[in-house]
Amino acid sequence: MPAYVIVDITITDSVRYEEYKKSAAETVTAFGGKYIVRGNPVEILEGDWKPNRLVILEFESLSRAKQWWASSEYSEPKTLRHETARSKMIVVEGV
Repeated sequence: MPAYVIVDITITDSVRYEEYKKSAAETVTAFGGKYIVRGNPVEILEGDWKPNRLVILEFESLSRAKQWWASSEYSEPKTLRHETARSKMIVVEGV
């Protein structure tokens, strides 16, 4: 069953965040993931959730998504993301 990592990101350092995007993408691919959504603008249809930049990643399974997030390969990009953006991240199984 596929799993989706959903991230709501507010970029605080756009120059260095570009470095993050490149290095993170390499790790996503290495773990068999792919980008489904990567960017903005986001149009609100209902409610008060106002994501700034929305990213959705697809992995083959919940286990594989968690392996990517906890991997040594993603460790450095993750640190860079924490330095260049504020983010909220969840993972959910698909159907």
